[in-house]
Amino acid sequence: MCTVSYIPSKKGGIITSNRDEHVSRRAELSLKERVLNGHKVVFPQDAVAGGIWFAINERGSFNVLLNGAFSNHKRTPPYAKSRGRIVLEVTAQRDTIAYLKLLSLKDIEPFTLIVCNLPELWEFRWDGHSKHFAQKESTTSHIWSSVTLYNSKAVAVREALFTKFIQATREATSEKIIGFHRNNYGDSENRFIIDRNNGLKTLSITQAVLTTNKLTLEHNDLSSKKSVRVALDTIYSLAPTQ
Repeated sequence: MCTVSYIPSKKGGIITSNRDEHVSRRAELSLKERVLNGHKVVFPQDAVAGGIWFAINERGSFNVLLNGAFSNHKRTPPYAKSRGRIVLEVTAQRDTIAYLKLLSLKDIEPFTLIVCNLPELWEFRWDGHSKHFAQKESTTSHIWSSVTLYNSKAVAVREALFTKFIQATREATSEKIIGFHRNNYGDSENRFIIDRNNGLKTLSITQAVLTTNKLTLEHNDLSSKKSVRVALDTIYSLAPTQ
């Protein structure tokens, strides 16, 4: 939930998320499936607190959470509900953006949600007071970093490394992208695989690969070096929606 990249492909797109969390908050090495609002939703889940940061559905949509909006915020609990519940709620909708426009976020902690429903790609931010919608170009690559863990200087360096990777990579396959997300570039504090003295560590890497009529979700646990994978047939089409 702390580093997210999106890279387009000839037949769809690839979105990858590094989850930076305290070592006590490991996720289960499994993928959950639920039918919500008539949609099959698949997601990894925190084994301790039940948190959810990445979810896909059989319509070919995927949504990924990052903590914080535009700047690091001071936490003021209790909150009305967890941000992970919102990830599930929106993934169960046919039109995520329309749902977010109507959804009350009163007393919800600030967050960023990457909404991928190709050919549309959105960046949604809730700063604790206002909603901010930004449609992104789905034919170009993007990277996001959680503002609760990385300051502006660290974010800029990460973006520069991502740009260099994209420019140097003829074809960004899912394996090459995972390789990029596994690299800490000699800095275990601020790069892509962190291991900080306060117990914060990159615990897992989750990746969704969307091609015409198929969506694959892979969840990699970095501690056990094991992974789980599921593939869904989807009704996704490269044709623009009308």
